[in-house]
Amino acid sequence: MKKFRIYQVDAFADNLFSGNPAAVCILDKWLNDKTMQSIAAENNLAETAFIVPADQHFEIRWFTPAVEVDLCGHATLASAFVLFECLGYQEPEISFFSPKSGELKVSKQKDMLFLDFPADTLQKSDSVDRIQKCIGTKPSEVFKGKTDFIAVLQNESEVQNLVPDFHEISKLEARGLIVTAVGNDVDFVSRFFAPQSGIDEDPVTGSAHTSLIPLWTDKLGKNMMIARQLSKRGGTIFCTNRGDRCLIGGKAKLYLSGEIYI
Repeated sequence: MKKFRIYQVDAFADNLFSGNPAAVCILDKWLNDKTMQSIAAENNLAETAFIVPADQHFEIRWFTPAVEVDLCGHATLASAFVLFECLGYQEPEISFFSPKSGELKVSKQKDMLFLDFPADTLQKSDSVDRIQKCIGTKPSEVFKGKTDFIAVLQNESEVQNLVPDFHEISKLEARGLIVTAVGNDVDFVSRFFAPQSGIDEDPVTGSAHTSLIPLWTDKLGKNMMIARQLSKRGGTIFCTNRGDRCLIGGKAKLYLSGEIYI
């Protein structure tokens, strides 16, 4: 039997029990995929991140309770928090490498952590009627990014009050569906639904902001923005557009640490 350190962190959270909880499992070498998927299912959180030290960086992979995903922002933020705050990492920036998304960096600035992720490229989509069936309201525009559909609504209230049809959303050929609008007290708001990835509604989705940042930069003419994800737990995201890269910032809070036995 082997034991491994595991942490649970609320990412993009000003306080405990807000933001998006992620598990972070520290390994000395990779476990097999079936075991990592079983651990993620046992944790039953939106994502479990597994990290392995490698030379001057850390390799990272992410699993929902159902599948491995190509990119996860909040679990990467949680992983950096664990390295900085629990394991004493001293450099101001951590370099992660994902076999599916390449190099990903996280920097620390006081009590804030900033993801440095590749920006998404969006294409206008003619799937307006199909998305309307998913959310019960007609979007003004629909886009398709690398992994997700993005529906633009008229205002924050529409985003807050829509009732998603998870069965219809699960039929989309995508990781999930982002719904967004200009915000009342922040620059823009969003919600994220991904039943096809085992997550009906994600509390705060860092990776979705790789699509939202270029979208709202184009619409608002701003490179620095503050966003809010309108899930039940909620979370605040600090956004910077750097062309082909974007910074996605937030705070994190440690909820638990312990050991798992395999």
